[in-house]
Amino acid sequence: MDTIFALASAPGRAGVSVIRVSGSEALNVVQRLAGDVPKARYAALRNLKDQDGKHLDQALVLTFENDASFTGEPVAEFHLHGSIAVIQAVLSELSSIPGLRIADPGEFTRRALENGKMDLTQVEALSDLIDAETEAQRDHALRVMNGALSGKTDEWRALLIRSAALLEATIDFADEEVPVDVTDEVIELLAKVRVDLESELANFKASERVRTGFEIAIVGEPNTGKSTLLNYLAGRKAAITSEVAGTTRDVIEVRMDIGGFAVTLLDTAGIRDTDDAIETIGVDIARERADAADIRIHLINTGEKPVFDVRSGDVVAIAKQDTEQQADIFGVSGVTGNGVDQLVQKILIVLSERTQNVGLASRERHRVSLTSALGGIQEAINLLDAGPDLYDVCSEEIRVAARALEALVGRVDVEHLLDEIFTSFCVGK
Repeated sequence: MDTIFALASAPGRAGVSVIRVSGSEALNVVQRLAGDVPKARYAALRNLKDQDGKHLDQALVLTFENDASFTGEPVAEFHLHGSIAVIQAVLSELSSIPGLRIADPGEFTRRALENGKMDLTQVEALSDLIDAETEAQRDHALRVMNGALSGKTDEWRALLIRSAALLEATIDFADEEVPVDVTDEVIELLAKVRVDLESELANFKASERVRTGFEIAIVGEPNTGKSTLLNYLAGRKAAITSEVAGTTRDVIEVRMDIGGFAVTLLDTAGIRDTDDAIETIGVDIARERADAADIRIHLINTGEKPVFDVRSGDVVAIAKQDTEQQADIFGVSGVTGNGVDQLVQKILIVLSERTQNVGLASRERHRVSLTSALGGIQEAINLLDAGPDLYDVCSEEIRVAARALEALVGRVDVEHLLDEIFTSFCVGK
């Protein structure tokens, strides 16, 4: 494979910038630029020079052997002074070396996958970790990247393989004096995997929301202070506010962190019947987004009812409650901030409850693989009731389930996904 290189840190001016080189020529590159190759995994200060002996920069140089590198190949890193000119000079020198080329997006990580340093769930988790905005996202991504989902998948697959092996041994020795009724043991093994998969799928939505973020819609009639509340929560003027009813026509979205959870707040059009065609479109969109939201904040006027049915986890608040809270009445104001802290706390309690048993699978691809595996297991359990005559068919259903789990971690049938996955990575990762 080609030896590849790229800027691994963010582009632009910085205190330190890192250029990574991976491939069979990586150590020769170090020899060429630094004059010698530092001991593997030990940082060494070296003067980098081009092929004409011109000084490029003074840099920390690190080298990694195959078994200790991120990609599973010889890797070198140059930690440079982070000026644009220095970076460009070193990249230009690397470009002039025969056998080297600039890395494609995600190519370092793709090589880690191909060399067995990571599986596909870990690759996806690395992407999630890079994109993490909140503590909950960071924690979830790290768990998966460190192999939590991979380990579970290997356990499930091992139990399925043992189940199939028991059935096939019975088939192979059907005419000999060996025990032929392995049904109870196989059912026990399959039932354990089934329970685990059902649990993971039951927690999928919460896991997905931790990764992508929760949506919270602020809903109510026109002129109940929805936009003002959004602006107060966002800490900036994200939405136009006016005493004129129907000002908000489209959905205004603000991304924020609430107690470590990624949340998108939605300011929606006021719900009412109107002859204004544009406002009617806004009301329809508001209804649609409010229905899909994870939580709704219902702002109501005193003595009135919410415009939508209140679901579990929703928060109902009296609008424009500018003064202190009244007994047994929860109110909120986007003008004075009255009740906002309590509102945030109520939302945080709901989010914490919904993520209490968050699982590991968090992508649609994961859900599809787990669902396919679960279907194969259930079909195998049903076939076991027919007795030894259908053990061969039952065994094949178990293998179908095992292959679905292998696809989950990227061992089979995922080549068509790889290009799409790695193009989402930046160059240098």
